Amino acid sequence: MPVRWRHRNGGRAGRWLFAVLVSGPSMAPTLRHGDALLVRGTGRAVRPGDLVVATFRSRPGLLVVKRAVRPCDGGWWVRGDNDLATDDSRSYGVAEVRGRVVLRYWPAPRWFGYRRV
Repeated sequence: MPVRWRHRNGGRAGRWLFAVLVSGPSMAPTLRHGDALLVRGTGRAVRPGDLVVATFRSRPGLLVVKRAVRPCDGGWWVRGDNDLATDDSRSYGVAEVRGRVVLRYWPAPRWFGYRRV
């Protein structure tokens, strides 16, 4: 699910947030096209089950929102919640996590925490 960067807070070093806009169906039903997300670039370590924003090593220009599955070769194996859409590690391999999704703020606010896969 490609996403667009919308904002980055230039505040304190080591702690920053940015917003992304979801595009596509690969995370349905958890996320839908047009959802606006708040992403933490730093903070606690990513765990399996977390929603993350990542780029694939084989496609560094493609920014995606996926679910972290497991650490793999210094990066993460990520998958979409919609098995019919295959723009995830099954197609592109290992991903580099850029941040962890903490909140969907539009259209209906929802906090995202740890979810076991």
